[in-house]
Amino acid sequence: MANRFASLLLALFVLTPAIALATSVEKCNRGANYPVKVSGVEISPDPVARGEPATFTISASTENAISEGKLVIDVKYFFLHVHQETKDLCEETSCPISSGDFSLAHQQTLPSITPPGSYTITMKMVGGGGEELTCITFGFSIGFIAPVADT
Repeated sequence: MANRFASLLLALFVLTPAIALATSVEKCNRGANYPVKVSGVEISPDPVARGEPATFTISASTENAISEGKLVIDVKYFFLHVHQETKDLCEETSCPISSGDFSLAHQQTLPSITPPGSYTITMKMVGGGGEELTCITFGFSIGFIAPVADT
C-alpha cells in the first residue's frame, strides 16, 4: 500500500509540470483559415507573478514570408477589458519571417498591484497591408502571492 502511494505521488510530481506548461489556445473565429497557424503558447512563469517579468511565447507557422506587421494584444480580467497594446511584429521576432515554423516572444512585467485571478488574452497578428494573419485567444492566471520588493 505504501509503495502504491509513493508511486502515485512520484507520478503526480513528474506529470504536473508537463500539464502546467500546456496552455489551451483557440482561434478567435473557429471557421477562419488564417495564413498564420498557431500551434501553441507557452507562459513562463505559470502562474504569472505580479511585479515580475512574464514571457508569452507563441509557436506558429506560415506558408508565406512576412516582412512587416503588428500584434494587437487585448487583455480581459474576467469579462472586463483592462489593457490593450499594439506592438511592431518585427520587435517581437526577427523580420522578415521566412515561410515555415517560427516563434515570437512577448515579455511583460505586470505591476505589483495587478489583481490576482484569471485573465484572457486576445492576440491578433496583422500584416503590413492590414490583413488579419491570425487571431487567437488564451487564458492565464496571476498568482495570489506578490513578490516582496527589494529595499
